[in-house]
Amino acid sequence: MKRLFTFFICVLSIQLVKANSLDSGRYKFLSIASTGYHQQRDTIIVPIAAQVIPPANQEFSIFKRRLDSVQKDIQLDYNEYVQSYIDAYTRRRGGMADVIGKSQYYFPIYEKAFRDMGVPEEMKFLSIVESELNPNAVSRVGATGPWQFMFATARLYGLSMDNYVDDRKDPIQASYAAAAYLRDAYQEFGDWLLAIASYNCGKGAVTRAIEKAGANDFWSIRPYLPAETRGYVPAFIAMAYVMNYYKHHNITPQACNFSIKTDTVMVNKFVPLQGIAKVLDVDMRELCLLNPAYKKQIVNGTAQAPRRLVIPQAAKENYAALYEALNGAGFNAPVKVRYAGNTANEGGEDAEASPVKATRHKVRRGETLGAIADRYGVEVQDIKVWNNLRSNRAVTGQVLRLTAPEQAAPIKSSKKIKEFVTYKVKRGDTLSEIAAKFEGASVEKIKELNGLNKGRIQPGMTLKISGV
Repeated sequence: MKRLFTFFICVLSIQLVKANSLDSGRYKFLSIASTGYHQQRDTIIVPIAAQVIPPANQEFSIFKRRLDSVQKDIQLDYNEYVQSYIDAYTRRRGGMADVIGKSQYYFPIYEKAFRDMGVPEEMKFLSIVESELNPNAVSRVGATGPWQFMFATARLYGLSMDNYVDDRKDPIQASYAAAAYLRDAYQEFGDWLLAIASYNCGKGAVTRAIEKAGANDFWSIRPYLPAETRGYVPAFIAMAYVMNYYKHHNITPQACNFSIKTDTVMVNKFVPLQGIAKVLDVDMRELCLLNPAYKKQIVNGTAQAPRRLVIPQAAKENYAALYEALNGAGFNAPVKVRYAGNTANEGGEDAEASPVKATRHKVRRGETLGAIADRYGVEVQDIKVWNNLRSNRAVTGQVLRLTAPEQAAPIKSSKKIKEFVTYKVKRGDTLSEIAAKFEGASVEKIKELNGLNKGRIQPGMTLKISGV
């Protein structure tokens, strides 16, 4: 019997070791993937906030006192749910050490955007919960960038996604969009924790939860929110704690693996990043990481719309060489772009990157949506939205719209077009959801046209909608 008991204890110990190893890997912070010399791939992430973590079964008053001491504009409540995420984050010392190192670069960007938009600067911790400060992060449902914007929401808040850029990955552009969303949500709900919750599940879901709970604070409506959102706000509060008290948990910041000190150049022509890297004698991977929005590693600036180029600070002679390259003959030749599988491209693989101008295209045998998008200089996702497509399959013979409905050639008519339409607010509606229903409309336009200073709406209100 004694031998059998000893054997049982050994087997149990082995299982516990395996379980701990698996748990450690499950929550490991993911790094940015790269292939070859410069091409960076999207990193599929599953944040800790998306995991179901049981509440801690013990209260530690020291954590509450520490949270109270760092609280500013956003309420940092302490309870067993917050404690469970504090435990989850502080156990991953390596991942947090990497995040703290990268925050030296990203946090000043976030703080400026939030100051400009009137959003509390501690909201910067939300980007860690979302993406672990990874500009190439992509969720399983397609949310992209450091602030994890979905395609439709990004468009609504002014971010560009086309054949050359995805501004969801641009830390500066995406931060201003995130600040605008959070400011709108705060004006609607009057509570920063509810604004944070809506960032995860949408304003409509928060509004419905408020109605079911008959209350207007996060902890009261929490049982009526989606499962992931119930942990999302506690994860944010826990991250605010960890980023202020990581030293108390033996977490040593890791040095940032790219330049923290940078300069910005506005570029008014098409310029390949590889040429810039050569002129400045910098690592191409680092240059791509500082400019993650450029999908083809090409800065697609024009005289009418210059684009931002972020470069590591370097010696003055290198900047002189860069200036000469950008303004001399170095980059005057047309930029060449390879098109994959585009049989209609008569110039071959190295044809100039001048998209064909057209409003419609009839799908030929063997064509793909990707090839069609490349040919006309648009985004695959745009083609899907404009044509109500649910898959990436191009059907032979199908006529595809290549512009947004409001951009198509106007039809001549003798009737005068109304400057605006009206919309009657329904129960559960939010300004962002209403704006999404109408082409060209935005939250700011609706608020301005209807004199909604605080952005609050009530069922039964009739709103004027412009931009349709």
